[in-house]
Amino acid sequence: MKSKLIAETSGQRTFVVVLDPGEEAIAALTTFAEQKGITGASLTAIGAFEKATVGWFDTGSKSYRKIPVDEQCEVLSAIGDVAVGDNGKQSLHIHAVLGLRDGRTRGGHLLEGTVQPTLEVTVLESPAHLRRRKRSDLGIALIDLEA
Repeated sequence: MKSKLIAETSGQRTFVVVLDPGEEAIAALTTFAEQKGITGASLTAIGAFEKATVGWFDTGSKSYRKIPVDEQCEVLSAIGDVAVGDNGKQSLHIHAVLGLRDGRTRGGHLLEGTVQPTLEVTVLESPAHLRRRKRSDLGIALIDLEA
């Protein structure tokens, strides 16, 4: 993974992060956020995975139904955020649309993705911290604007 700070204005930093082949996207981006001390940000990404898993949140079971994509796929669009979770650590929430070789797509919550050949990510840090709290009624952690 390589990164570059491309702008810094009024407490807001903008980074470009480029992941290398074989890196797991969620783990690498979480490490990046931890290393840079990012506690609130939005992110967008494009690139490709050799394989990935997205999820669809089932409100009835309060869990993600995994949707494996066991083939090379294009990251047509990925959008998400970084916040601080209940454990005090950086927490990513990313949704992705993945393009398959025949033009079909798979999409959902990005659970994991192995980069091949690259993932290009723009991270726009906010000057304020964001807090993500587990909602027991929903079974999921959501950004809490009152925290």
